[in-house]
Amino acid sequence: MDQGPGIVAAPRRAAVAFIFITLVIDVLGFGLVIPVLPKLVEQFMGGDTHRAAEVYGLFGASWSAMQFVFSPLLGALSDRWGRRRVLLISCFGLGVDYIVMALAPTVGWLLCGRIFSGICASSFATAGAYISDVTPPEKRAQAFGMMGAAFGLGFVVGPALGGVLGHLGPRLPFWASAALALLNFGYGLFVLPESLPPERRDAFRWQKANPVGALRLLRAHTGLLGLAGVNLLFQVAHHVLPSMYVLYTGYRYGWNTLTVGLTLMTTGLFSIVVQGAMVKPAVRWLGERGALLAGLGFGIAGFTWFALAPNQWWMWAGLPVFAWMGLFGPGLQSLMSRRVPPQEQGKLQGANSSIVGIAGLVGPLLFTQIFAFAIDKTHAWSFPGAPFFVAAGLLGLSLALALLVTQGRTAAPVQAG
Repeated sequence: MDQGPGIVAAPRRAAVAFIFITLVIDVLGFGLVIPVLPKLVEQFMGGDTHRAAEVYGLFGASWSAMQFVFSPLLGALSDRWGRRRVLLISCFGLGVDYIVMALAPTVGWLLCGRIFSGICASSFATAGAYISDVTPPEKRAQAFGMMGAAFGLGFVVGPALGGVLGHLGPRLPFWASAALALLNFGYGLFVLPESLPPERRDAFRWQKANPVGALRLLRAHTGLLGLAGVNLLFQVAHHVLPSMYVLYTGYRYGWNTLTVGLTLMTTGLFSIVVQGAMVKPAVRWLGERGALLAGLGFGIAGFTWFALAPNQWWMWAGLPVFAWMGLFGPGLQSLMSRRVPPQEQGKLQGANSSIVGIAGLVGPLLFTQIFAFAIDKTHAWSFPGAPFFVAAGLLGLSLALALLVTQGRTAAPVQAG
């Protein structure tokens, strides 16, 4: 049962803490399978990294396709029925999905599980709307930074634990993820309050619940479309990591699931420091626009570093540089949320997730095919770092567009109409 307008009187910090813990548990489950899923695909391909790269691109693209279709639908449903109900259904679905993946006998079954995971993971847009519900405009950059810290915290423990469990058995991380997702469902069922009272809810309309309808919102408010373009380029570039990191480091440096898990854990630690502790002072010193631009600059430097790292120690050394890219998300989210009234925050988050979905249709296929081409043994040359160079170039385009669309713009909060 939804808990109605009680959240309005509840302390804001407690409400943010609820969603923070929910995200940590969700991301922990995702983090557990990161070191083992590409390796499991590689096993199904007979250990051929070239073939595994070609096939694994379908996993990322199909997951993102589901995000593109279902994120605006769940965002619109949360605007109509409240955030809590959507979050709970999604958490339960993820638990069931991980069980299916743990039992998958073929790569086809594993792909089906990944598709269903994309549907359930669309609830992250609802979590963003929840934050917008309970946080005033001037505090949203910091609150979205805490969401980033939740992702970082989940990735600190998740990949490390996934690497250890994957070392013991490639299916074990999926069972652990299923348990965590169902635990998250139980937590939300008894603890998570509703954030959107009935008087602030919006009518459900299919034209806003489909991907095209959700993206129309970006044209309805001044400055949103340009910022959406900045986000699209960033999201395409960012897909080089989930698409390539495990296969790239395994191929180039010989890393196993345990080593991959430890490096991802380290990345998560740096992410917590940046997004949990540095977003607030960065926004104070640089402003939301400055934080966004700085994040893109560090991302360019980080991806270039990864592409050129001659050995594993240089790869490790690039992690703290790359972590500062975390300034981008909170700055962008805050700038965009200021341009949308309260009753459309769910649709904005759904539209943003649709952008992530569009990027995910392009990014995984783009980077895995570039990688497969760059390591093809029929060539007289080999350049495994090519996907990271392409990602750095995309961030360069995003930075140029950001400079253009944010120049001289103010970010006055939008009032409800």
